[in-house]
Amino acid sequence: MPLPADDLAALTDAALATATADGCTNAELRVERIRSQRVRLRDAAPEGTSDDTEFGMGVRVVVDGAVGFAATVDVSPTEAANMVRSAIETARVTARAGGGRVELAPEPSHGEVTWTSPFEIDPAVVPLFEKVALLEEWSRRLLADDVVSHVTAEVLSVGEETFLADLSGTRATQRRVRLHPQVEALALSEAGFETMRSLAPPVGRGWEYLTGGGGGWDWDGELARMPEYLAEKLRSPSVDAGTYDLVVDPSNLWLTIHESIGHATELDRAVGYEAAYAGTSFATFDQLGTLAYGSPIMHVTGDRNVEHGLATVAIDSEGVAGQSFDLIRGGVLVGYQLDRSIAASMHLGPSNGCAFADSPLHVPIQRMANVSLAPAGDGGTGGDGPTTDELIAGVERGLYIVGDKSWSIDMQRYNFQFTGQRFFKIEGGRLAGQVKDVAYQATTTDFWGAMEAVGGSSTYVLGGAFNCGKGQPGQVAPVSHGCPSVLVRGVRVLNAREEAGR
Repeated sequence: MPLPADDLAALTDAALATATADGCTNAELRVERIRSQRVRLRDAAPEGTSDDTEFGMGVRVVVDGAVGFAATVDVSPTEAANMVRSAIETARVTARAGGGRVELAPEPSHGEVTWTSPFEIDPAVVPLFEKVALLEEWSRRLLADDVVSHVTAEVLSVGEETFLADLSGTRATQRRVRLHPQVEALALSEAGFETMRSLAPPVGRGWEYLTGGGGGWDWDGELARMPEYLAEKLRSPSVDAGTYDLVVDPSNLWLTIHESIGHATELDRAVGYEAAYAGTSFATFDQLGTLAYGSPIMHVTGDRNVEHGLATVAIDSEGVAGQSFDLIRGGVLVGYQLDRSIAASMHLGPSNGCAFADSPLHVPIQRMANVSLAPAGDGGTGGDGPTTDELIAGVERGLYIVGDKSWSIDMQRYNFQFTGQRFFKIEGGRLAGQVKDVAYQATTTDFWGAMEAVGGSSTYVLGGAFNCGKGQPGQVAPVSHGCPSVLVRGVRVLNAREEAGR
């Protein structure tokens, strides 16, 4: 944990007693230690490593109807009290500047909470030489194939220890571990180059994810197939632009969910608070309960509880319990992601636990939960649904899209374009070899409205990213997105090479 229990108790007493004495209606103290380690190899030789630890504390207060925040790396009871006074002064200056009173949705005390994300082997205890040796061995496997010219291999691991105490009586001690391993092979030819990247998603798991322990990825299988896929991609024809039916693999679809649903259903964004930086949302508040977001088989949840999710917590950064909630049901927008401020200002009752700060030195802001599309058989859609092969069998002319790559979306999360790692033609319900230079383009509601079928639980994968960006000053947050394979009819496909004029 960030500090021994007695030290945390002393910090809590100093901070919250000061907040109470000075008239704060709300106050939360966070003490955090975040360790991030990155190991990267190029062509089986170390290219660079970093190992950073951030340790500090921050406090947010509400006083005189205004919010104040202060933080420090000097973690002591004296500085805890001084930090609260500084936050109070900031709030009082803000109150005099106008702009309306701030209220936070009420949240009951959760008492003493101790929670750890599930893992078997803490990456922090694995020696650096073992991490380098594993990435080196993976790289050499790929370099042994004649088609592979270069390989990069890396792993980013994060250990996050957080203590939160608030005026309601919540005392939450939490620890999260997460990993993002990635391998990419590059092939050179007279015509240029092509790349192929591993599909293993970032996860809230331990080192066993890389070594085949409980819940580990099939790295042997993935590394064995990558040169074959890369060689085929190198000699594959360029796609003919046109309209295609798409079967989209979870390894690609998670990013479409993130950009067109995850960000669009952040209520602070939908009411305009991100307009100056990362845009607003077409899914405006007046359409809650009526907006036809997609087809009737579409059921999307926000979830802070899912096992191994990157955004999974017991208590969020402003003292709200992690929970699951509907965003889209039967294709209709039925909910938003909320923090306490936006929930109160829009009269929606309590927060659903979507506040996060990426550092003890940063104020919590409304961030994304694990936003996921339910497979067939979940969310009230009946029995288990089709396999990916069965979805492909229902397509006469189309494309099967695997893995994520580049993307683009407008400032309202409405017009978008996505590419991928590999693309297979579908002819007569069967795969018919790879094509390349594919980008699919649509509006959010057209794309999800054209979703004819979702795969069953056997196709479901929890994807995600470490680096979701938002806010000014900018913060990054880890978030997962689970989804099955899906069948989407009549989507416009561009030839990305032709569009780029190459």
